[in-house]
Amino acid sequence: MFRLTILSKFLMRRFFSGVGLVMLVVCGIIIAVTFVERLPSNPDALSALYDAWVRLLEYVPLFLPLAVFMGTLLASYNLTKSSESIIVSSAGMSPLQSARPFLVGAFLIGIFATTVINPYSVNISVQNITPEHLQLIDDMIWLRESSDDGYITMNATNMHKAGNILLFDDATIYTQDKHFKLTGRISADTVSLSDAGLSAHKATKWGPNGEITKLPEWHTDTMLTPQTVLDRYLQPDQISFWELPSFIKKMENIGVPVRGHRVQLWTLVFLPLTMIAMALLGVAFSQTKQRRNYSFGTKFSLGIITCFALYFLLNMFNALGATGALPPILSIIAPPLIIIAGAGIFITSFDTI
Repeated sequence: MFRLTILSKFLMRRFFSGVGLVMLVVCGIIIAVTFVERLPSNPDALSALYDAWVRLLEYVPLFLPLAVFMGTLLASYNLTKSSESIIVSSAGMSPLQSARPFLVGAFLIGIFATTVINPYSVNISVQNITPEHLQLIDDMIWLRESSDDGYITMNATNMHKAGNILLFDDATIYTQDKHFKLTGRISADTVSLSDAGLSAHKATKWGPNGEITKLPEWHTDTMLTPQTVLDRYLQPDQISFWELPSFIKKMENIGVPVRGHRVQLWTLVFLPLTMIAMALLGVAFSQTKQRRNYSFGTKFSLGIITCFALYFLLNMFNALGATGALPPILSIIAPPLIIIAGAGIFITSFDTI
């Protein structure tokens, strides 16, 4: 049973300091690079900084496991360099026991990332929706609605959100009767979708016989709404952790594939386990009998290479889960369990040498 003793609090503070320092450096680099990149496309520096902040939140899930590993390695290095690891060992704590505060800290980081950072990031990014956030077909946005009167199909090259309205650029709308016969085609530079339906200014309409009509205003009622479009076409990582369970159930009821959304849900649920695995891996890499000339650079480099290999492993298992080759929950839980088993065996064997 883990007890938060004075020594455990000290080790946990060292762990959070190491992870915090790594996060600060990585986030600073990403913010700086993204800010410079986005500055020409924004009206002012403040808007570019906000855009960089939004992009940073999207990158957090990618580098957070690596930051936990690097932070663990850095904290362990500082303990060894300052000879504080000797004090920890003299207190009767084995390497596995002294790693427990690190694992608890990693678990807390995973919980915070899942329940707070993810919903906040999704809420901001959806307000700045771009085609990058959508599941596209042939690099085009496609919407389709069927009813008793026929079908409406629309494609567009770009989409963005303005308040509660979705705006589609370079849009073409096809109308068909219930026998799939084309009854009309409407093209416009911008088509807006609101709860009232589809509408456009200065639209061009082609009739069933090829006649062309210029329309100053065009509108049609539709069951599509901005919310239903976002629900159906947003990528899994653009849906909040708290909304994913109900979203999956709703999409299953209307026959929409949700395997990718299930993978995303289990990824977030088991993110604390992934953080624990990376922290334990950092502890395993930091094991040494040396008190002087600690080869931190070599271990750090090997650890980075290992992390990239593990990142490839995680992506491979995610792909297997998304394609149905593995059950989604197994594709997510297997990699961290493999890492924990391997790192735990190494730490235990090192302690018995």
